[in-house]
Amino acid sequence: MNVYVQENQPPGVPPLALTGERTLPDVPAENYWFRRHLVVYEWIAARVGGGRVLDMACGEGYGSNALAQRASGVVGLDANPDAYEHARLRYRARNLTFARGLVETFGEAGSFDAVVFLQTIEHVFDPVAVLEHLGSLLRPGGVVYVSTPNVLTLAPPGAEKSANPWHLREYRAEEFRSLCRSVFPSVEVLGVFHARKLRLHELALTLGWDAVHARLRLTKPFYDRFTPAIATSDFALRPDRLDGALDFLAVCRP
Repeated sequence: MNVYVQENQPPGVPPLALTGERTLPDVPAENYWFRRHLVVYEWIAARVGGGRVLDMACGEGYGSNALAQRASGVVGLDANPDAYEHARLRYRARNLTFARGLVETFGEAGSFDAVVFLQTIEHVFDPVAVLEHLGSLLRPGGVVYVSTPNVLTLAPPGAEKSANPWHLREYRAEEFRSLCRSVFPSVEVLGVFHARKLRLHELALTLGWDAVHARLRLTKPFYDRFTPAIATSDFALRPDRLDGALDFLAVCRP
């Protein structure tokens, strides 16, 4: 497996290596996945202004930092010691702190206006218990945001899950909705889709672009430029046609 390490980190901040368990910024070859995850954080950040937010399984910390642009206070939690150390050294703001702990047990009841749990429910052994715990951390009127990949677009056709060794289960839209509704009475599910230049690229693939760039020996030069240029604006969230979504985002209210 190729190992990619973050580039151009601030002085004193140890770079993280890309293992496949989490996405990272500052790795040009990983930019597609980083932006695909960041767009969901930005969507949530626009809706948590003035609130106290817990970012569960925050990884490298970029999402917690995005939430802190709008929230009154953000706690980013991760169990991995390297990710925690990197996050607390890299992302510093008056309203942003990081902690080490387990998603199953961290936090006090009624402490947060929003709990964010992105691209992690597929990693846990008991998702219902985790969702119940997240709900217990909310203040009245609070919201839990949960995202996960769509098995129909991540895994090979007909497969129950992808080859990702860290994923215990991957969900179809209705399976994910049912999981969230088993804990929360109000659940809205949105999908993440390609937009702008990624949508154009998707259409080009249906017209045989893969064969063209391979035949012309343009594959590496093209994607060496195309992938780092992807932005969060090249993705969109919407509630329809969820079977074709890349990822799902559930907005859950008690």
